[in-house]
Amino acid sequence: MASVFTFPDEPPRVSSPWRSSQDSGKRSNNERSVSTGAIVGSEQTSDSEIERLEAEPQDGPIEYKLHLLLRPRRTYKAMSTTLAPTGSRANRKLKDARLAKQSVPLASSNHTRQNRLHHLTTQLLWRLKQSSPEHATARGDLVVPKLPEDGAELAILQEPGQLLPGLEESNGALYEIGVADDGTFVGLTKEEMDESMTTLKIMAASLGCRVEVQRMKAVGTCDWVEDPEQPHSRLHHEDLWVAEALIIPILDSRGGVTADDDNFTTNGPPRRGASTTKQLRVSLTGPTNSGKTTILGTLANGTLDDGRGRSRSYLLKHRHEVASGRTSSVAQELIGYEDRSIFNYTCMDIKAWPDIHDRAQDGRLVFLLDSAGHPRYQRTTLRALVGWAPHWTLLCIAASDENTISTGTHSLTGADGALGNGIAEMDLAMAHLDLCLKLEIPLAILITKFEKAQRDLLKDKLNSILTKVKATGRIPKILMRSEPQAASFSDVPDQDQAKVQTEIIDAIAQAGNPLTIVPIVLTSAVTGAGIGLTHALLGSLPVPPMPTAQDFTGQALNPEQPLALFHIDEVFELSRSRAQSTLDHTPNENAPVVTGYLRFGRLSIGDKIIIGPFPAEDEDSRALMPNDHPSLGYGVSLPHPSSAEYARLSARATLSASNIEGEWRNVTIVNIRELRLPVQSIEAGQAGSIQVVFDGEPSNTEKEQIDLTPKIRKGQVLAMPSRHMVETGLTLQASTRFVARFMISKKDSLPVGSLLNAYVGMVRSAVRVLKVTEITEEESQSDPRKTTSEEDDDIFGMSDHLELKRTRSEAGLDVNKAKSYDVSLELLSNREWIELGARVVLLEGGIKDKSRGLDGFVGKVEVVSE
Repeated sequence: MASVFTFPDEPPRVSSPWRSSQDSGKRSNNERSVSTGAIVGSEQTSDSEIERLEAEPQDGPIEYKLHLLLRPRRTYKAMSTTLAPTGSRANRKLKDARLAKQSVPLASSNHTRQNRLHHLTTQLLWRLKQSSPEHATARGDLVVPKLPEDGAELAILQEPGQLLPGLEESNGALYEIGVADDGTFVGLTKEEMDESMTTLKIMAASLGCRVEVQRMKAVGTCDWVEDPEQPHSRLHHEDLWVAEALIIPILDSRGGVTADDDNFTTNGPPRRGASTTKQLRVSLTGPTNSGKTTILGTLANGTLDDGRGRSRSYLLKHRHEVASGRTSSVAQELIGYEDRSIFNYTCMDIKAWPDIHDRAQDGRLVFLLDSAGHPRYQRTTLRALVGWAPHWTLLCIAASDENTISTGTHSLTGADGALGNGIAEMDLAMAHLDLCLKLEIPLAILITKFEKAQRDLLKDKLNSILTKVKATGRIPKILMRSEPQAASFSDVPDQDQAKVQTEIIDAIAQAGNPLTIVPIVLTSAVTGAGIGLTHALLGSLPVPPMPTAQDFTGQALNPEQPLALFHIDEVFELSRSRAQSTLDHTPNENAPVVTGYLRFGRLSIGDKIIIGPFPAEDEDSRALMPNDHPSLGYGVSLPHPSSAEYARLSARATLSASNIEGEWRNVTIVNIRELRLPVQSIEAGQAGSIQVVFDGEPSNTEKEQIDLTPKIRKGQVLAMPSRHMVETGLTLQASTRFVARFMISKKDSLPVGSLLNAYVGMVRSAVRVLKVTEITEEESQSDPRKTTSEEDDDIFGMSDHLELKRTRSEAGLDVNKAKSYDVSLELLSNREWIELGARVVLLEGGIKDKSRGLDGFVGKVEVVSE
């Protein structure tokens, strides 16, 4: 299964039928209309040898038009391009039919002219969609300009308007003007050709496109008289012309925004072409066998599970995931909400994500990220919780009596039982809960597999969960329907919506902080219990305000803070469309696409930005790439501090920024998708894909181009330098060391010289502890763990109540004894962009107790240095 950001391997491209006519092989219509070849330029020598084209294909981006006039066409006395009389009755009938078709008035009133323009514009829109990678319906209203009474004023309608949403990735459409449907060159006079081109430009401008004339060829002559009713009217003898015109979208309508553009503001109104639908990013986490992927499949696909993993089979990407049932990657799904309506694949008219965008345009989009629960795939868990910076986290804990994680064969060690002696599932669940609470991300808990729950076991699990939640000062709220009801996959039940609104949303609004309330929903993907409550929760949870560059550091002065910052998670290649190639005027057909989310700012097609940091030009970048797979013991595989390899990495990390050439590269944005939806701009807080091309002279050979193109990797960033940076010549500063503040119970928990895994944003890197300093400031006297009592909930729908008691004293938790420490860390793999105030997670590199695979340290970046 491809990533949610994956583009088609071969987006269709327009291919001129003039090339096919020169080919003796006579390719099929499909190969002519949609191919990967570029459009052939005007070649007068070869064009003169062509007498006709192949017949017009029934579908595709090619349109044959005898003319595009909005008025009746004149009657010709003679035309050299029509069939000559040969005595054949069939030929004579065909000639009469053609002449009659040419003589039929096209418009008798202004109203009819307007209708014809509307019809022609709709036809052009359909042709443009044929060359788009996805044939999704346009998400905007078709705007057809109102024709003025005076035809001479048509020129004012040729000014391009806003690009119609859905055409951002169109490769364009070819119009063969003066050509009959069977490919015969009929031709137009110069006056008629000019009027047809004007009409075509008006049509294209209304869609936000422009017209490029590819070729113009004289194919014959004609005779006509000014007034046939007058016996001495002047006889005109003119040439007949055919033309080929390419209509392509205008992607750089702003001419490319740079950092010093006065029109660029981080908090200004959305640029045209940006999605304005609210977006909530939610990560699912929890131990393996907790049913994360299954519940996500039920929510997204609108089908109940059969108890054997049918729901999750739609989401798993790899064959080994299907075979083992264990997720090892980050799967993503999209669900739309508007009022109480649910927009997922249950809806008959929803086939892809752009359809969900269309339906939820006035509501919200919930972007759900699944993650792995097994400690072996620790990095994917942190990728979903830290890298993607979710707005909310859904922690899944199974209610069933599955005490141990299913064993398997470790791919690296070959030993049976990847977790050793079998770790209690609840211990791993508590480790996930501890991490979620430390990250201080708004949290909701889903108790899954409720159909298999045993009363005593569920009571113990809830007691443990409530104890940990209350110890951090949060208020848990258990949600469950008082009577059983089948799951609804198209609408949120009124009772579920009212329950969530009263007990969760109103409580969050009253507290003024989404961290305060922790909803706990009892669900079952088999029976549908709690599915309506979960949908109501996802459709109602508060969406955070649009992030800004000052969210982490307030108004602190930071001259190196860019205007826009995009974190890169995945990288792949994609062919470029004809319109995208005009942004940088390079002939390269492929360009890298990076996926991730925009931390703050705004990026648009045509913007000139930078990407990095890259290794030094004299270094082998492949040798510096971190291994993106687990090493023995689920930690990092690092050289010994006394080895030569460790010394090389340390020396590389301490290089001064002034000595690194090519660390930041200039690129131009040529394409943007916001959760699979083609757009022209992406706003702060949105997730999507951005296609870029590196600035500079193109290489002469394909081999040179491959060698000179920098290798983009995970953890890098796209950034737009601020105006201050541009004016003063400053550049973004990659870091080799940084200081982060942690709450630690014991100072020796992070000994100097220890090797750890660090997660900061999308960055995953090996680090070494350089120094640990205790913070002497007085601790706040307020007790954050003071909570209100939780009411008893009849979670089984019976008369007896389940008593939820604390399993141990909250005063005995380590959080009460923790102190603040500043820890100096050194990156050992690559220089990275580290943002001040960003959240950082440290996990041990070698873990003896595998049940503590998520037992790490969560802090905040305080100082960044070279």
